[in-house]
Amino acid sequence: MTRTITPRLRTLVLLLIAVTGALLAGAGPASAHAALTGSDPAQGVVVDRAPAQVSLTFSEKVAMNDDSVQVLDPKGRKVQAGAPVNVSGTTYAVKLKGGLAKGTYTVGYQVVSADSHPVAGAYTFSIGAPSQTVVSGVGTTASDTAVGRLYSVGRYVSYAGFIVLAGGAAFVLVCWQRGSGVRPLQRLVVGGWLALTASTLWLLLLRGSFTSSGKFGDVFDLDLLGQVLQTKTGAELVSRLLLLAAAALFIAVLFGAYNRREEAEEKRDLTFGLAVGGVVVAAGLAASWAMAEHASTGLQPGIAMPVDVVHLLAVAAWLGGLVALLVALYRAPADTPVEAAAVHRFSRLAFASVLALVATGAYQSWRQLGSWSAFTETRYGQLLLVKIALVALLVGLAWISRRWTGRLADPAAEAAPTGEPERESVSAPVSAGREDAEGAPGGGERAAQLARQRAAVDAARQKRRRDADPNRFGLRRSVLTEAGVAVVLLAVTTWLTQTEPGRTELEAKAASSSSSSSSSSSGALTLDMPFDTGGADGKGLVRIDFDPARVGGNEVHVYVQRPNGRAFDVPEVKVALTLAARKIGPLPVTPDHITTGHWAASGVQIPMAGDWKVAVTVRTSDIDQATVSKNAQIG
Repeated sequence: MTRTITPRLRTLVLLLIAVTGALLAGAGPASAHAALTGSDPAQGVVVDRAPAQVSLTFSEKVAMNDDSVQVLDPKGRKVQAGAPVNVSGTTYAVKLKGGLAKGTYTVGYQVVSADSHPVAGAYTFSIGAPSQTVVSGVGTTASDTAVGRLYSVGRYVSYAGFIVLAGGAAFVLVCWQRGSGVRPLQRLVVGGWLALTASTLWLLLLRGSFTSSGKFGDVFDLDLLGQVLQTKTGAELVSRLLLLAAAALFIAVLFGAYNRREEAEEKRDLTFGLAVGGVVVAAGLAASWAMAEHASTGLQPGIAMPVDVVHLLAVAAWLGGLVALLVALYRAPADTPVEAAAVHRFSRLAFASVLALVATGAYQSWRQLGSWSAFTETRYGQLLLVKIALVALLVGLAWISRRWTGRLADPAAEAAPTGEPERESVSAPVSAGREDAEGAPGGGERAAQLARQRAAVDAARQKRRRDADPNRFGLRRSVLTEAGVAVVLLAVTTWLTQTEPGRTELEAKAASSSSSSSSSSSGALTLDMPFDTGGADGKGLVRIDFDPARVGGNEVHVYVQRPNGRAFDVPEVKVALTLAARKIGPLPVTPDHITTGHWAASGVQIPMAGDWKVAVTVRTSDIDQATVSKNAQIG
């Protein structure tokens, strides 16, 4: 629940929007969810002779095992010789057997990106001439299998468990300390701990199968589990289990010694200690996600990981506290109703959480999208728009809840003036019956029974009075609606964390579209090649045009762009042409600098038609340079 928007808050929101726009307008690339950006042989090409190896280049470093890259002949038989190896940077190669026959070959890969997500794909190339192939279903991940679906459920439950655990505990400590003795709230927080613990163990067991075969039989493979424990994700899951042991101790103190402590000074000291310990444990649990997923790779990981921790803590404080408030409103005993002051304190906590979410969410959006177009052109961007809409809906509902909160009064205060006559009419006969019962055999037992009856009547009367309050009833309905939207928001967020970031998806589309040459009606040829020199400001895209892309004289134009599409002036660009099938080349081409990001050369002689390898060397500083290449049919 949030406060009414003030002019100062409106100014702050506008400032955040302006900062977000500036960030997105000048966004550079970030790396997460590896994408295939190049291959040799390239997608769909026809080579004259069998290559000695197949190499794959990804947008970031990936983890591979012996079967991560498979090369299959037209009949589906494996023709790779040995395991894939890292040849340079983000390029990996696997050697091929000798004497390969003509036909269409399929290359399938299944790797794990630096942000812990499995990435898979496949493409074909041909030797001599294309042919039919029986290969299918190569290069798929376990995401669409039963193991993949169960893994996704485990991720959802783990997020939900963390939000309920951290948010529920924060609600008790910060907003309603009397709630530490309320049994439904105790069960809620303990349930969050159990859900997070069970889902973490479940994810640890499923991880090996999820990133490899996707078979149920591999779930309890101890060798595979041992391999998982050596990965970043395995270490993250184990560290989460250790932190959950500390969280169990925190819960025991919160609902045990803290609840029994009556002295104000002692309780205040214990509150401070629990608050510090709780923040440390909650931040550690949040970091177990941040250090193994999107935030841990790519652009500014040193900033992205703390921002991700703050984002998760804000989500837990808002949504987990919302669930705790809902439980308190509906399930708290009649003699321990949630006070209006507690609801007001949660309103302030939720308001601060929303501000933190806006700030951290803006940074995360810039980092994972990189451009405004990614909002509509990628699945990640579309899901992010849905998430933003749900958050806006939640803020609107919170504003309604805030209005109900302003009208809310404490049940005890409003019940006192009208409650005493009824209390006397009910308790008088009970007291009389108790006096009669004390003189009879078994009177003490009868008195205890009558006392319990009187307590039950009083509790029922208090509950009726509490529930009859229209403001409390309105607040309940509003908070219940908020909780329903929050469940949908959590599902979208979980889906978002498993989706390829928009920037990487656009890079993959660009690489796929440029893997084969595109020609116009005039015979011109265009090749697009992403590059990364490894230095600061070293990523971009080089585009090379051949016109008319035929034997004889050609005009060659080279354009270098930044990842956001702007012209990129680099110190040097060189081009070399090689026709390996005829042992021609490399033929050097030295284009002249025309204008910002544009080089050109005229009269470039191509002596023979064939499958030419076009290599472009880009130098971005005195020491940082990279050579990228693609094959193209010229002539």
